Amino acid sequence: MLASTEKAKSCETLLSEFRREKTSAFGEKLVFSGVGTRDVYNISAPFMDEGETVIAGRVEERSSESAEVMFFALRGEEWVPRPGAPVFALQDPFVAFIRGELVFGGVEVYFDGDDPHYVTSWRTVFYRGGNISELRPFAKGPLTMKDIRLLELRSGKIGVFTRPMMVDGARAMIGYTEIGDLSELTEEAIDGADLLRNQFLPDEWGGANEAHLLANGTVGVLGHVAYMENNNIRHYYPMAFAFDPETRRHSPLKLLAERSMFPDGPAKRPDLSDVLFSGGLVRLKDGNARLYTGVSDAEAHAIVISDPFIEYET
Repeated sequence: MLASTEKAKSCETLLSEFRREKTSAFGEKLVFSGVGTRDVYNISAPFMDEGETVIAGRVEERSSESAEVMFFALRGEEWVPRPGAPVFALQDPFVAFIRGELVFGGVEVYFDGDDPHYVTSWRTVFYRGGNISELRPFAKGPLTMKDIRLLELRSGKIGVFTRPMMVDGARAMIGYTEIGDLSELTEEAIDGADLLRNQFLPDEWGGANEAHLLANGTVGVLGHVAYMENNNIRHYYPMAFAFDPETRRHSPLKLLAERSMFPDGPAKRPDLSDVLFSGGLVRLKDGNARLYTGVSDAEAHAIVISDPFIEYET
């Protein structure tokens, strides 16, 4: 049985605990081509579509927040735009499979009419279809809410992780609710999710990036935890925890990686140098997992780490 932590730990404490494990894992940069001078980052994990492995990625000029999400297929050692695949005016893509159907989503961003670089608001939007070419919009989240993620539960219901901001004196918290069908994914249902307590300090924040149904019915959640230093310097870390949908209890957070575990590279801005944004996790048969992550809002990398969910399946 999972036991929720009595008190949230700071990012610095979680990082100190992680460093004591002294992992030797080191990541690699994924190579994307066919997008001109634009960067590709904040990718999904690879997934199968019509017999082909594809990745969804955020594509963006270094100086802009106006992004597109494109689908890429592997050709040799490079990921290239998949011919004929749709392109979406979104950020930070994610995918899930619900009752055999592909559910795709991302963040829709709204800009000031007089200043195309000034973001006024955002929301998560959802598409569904039998495959990428059939994706059609079907739901949207509340304004200013990112990190809404879905998974199909052993009970047959659909679990929904949410991320309301400025709630109960905290910058952001993770919420959870369940629906019976994708048609029930409404703003009201999302807003009504119960909050997962004791995960973040009030001035820190995090969110779910992907949810995995484990063998015993528990849910393994891949996410991120973050804080902001003086001068708005951001620090983001991939993290994971387990969640029991029956008892609504969760395990403590544990970090999975830090920036020094990846090759050096550029950052979109100096304040984003220490940002790893979890994209997805592929569980391997040897007790490890491959983590896909955006790096410094400029690149996409992957790293093989110990599977963070094995301990929760027994």
